[in-house]
Amino acid sequence: MKKRHPNYRLVKIHRSYTVEEIAKLFSSHKNTVRRWIKDGLTCIDDKRPMLVLGQVLVEFLQTRRAKNRRICKQGELYCVRCRSPKSPAGDMAEYFPVTQKFGNLTAICPDCDAIMNRLVSLAKID
Repeated sequence: MKKRHPNYRLVKIHRSYTVEEIAKLFSSHKNTVRRWIKDGLTCIDDKRPMLVLGQVLVEFLQTRRAKNRRICKQGELYCVRCRSPKSPAGDMAEYFPVTQKFGNLTAICPDCDAIMNRLVSLAKID
C-alpha cells in the first residue's frame, strides 16, 4: 500500500531528479509526479527530460504536508470523519491513563457522533 505522504527525507537536496526517478523513489506512479508538477512543483526548464532540483522537491513536499495540517487548540479533539478539530459534544471527555504522565482523551464529535481521541499530558488537562 502506498503512503499518503511521501517521505521527503529520502530526497538528496544537491541532486536533480527526473519524473521517473521521483516516482521510483517514492514508489508512486509517474502520473502522480506529473500532477505535482501541474500543482506547482517547478522544473529546471521546459525541456525534456523534465528535471526537478532536490531542494525544490523537498520544499514542495514540506509545504504540501504543512498545508493539510490541523492544530487542535486547548479543549479540542480531532475528528477524523469531519477532518477538523472540534470541541467534544456536551463538553465532556473521558480520560484513560496510559502512563503516569500521559493518557488518552476520548469524546464524541458533536456533528457526526464519531469517537474522537487525543493523546494528552495529565498536567495539561483543565
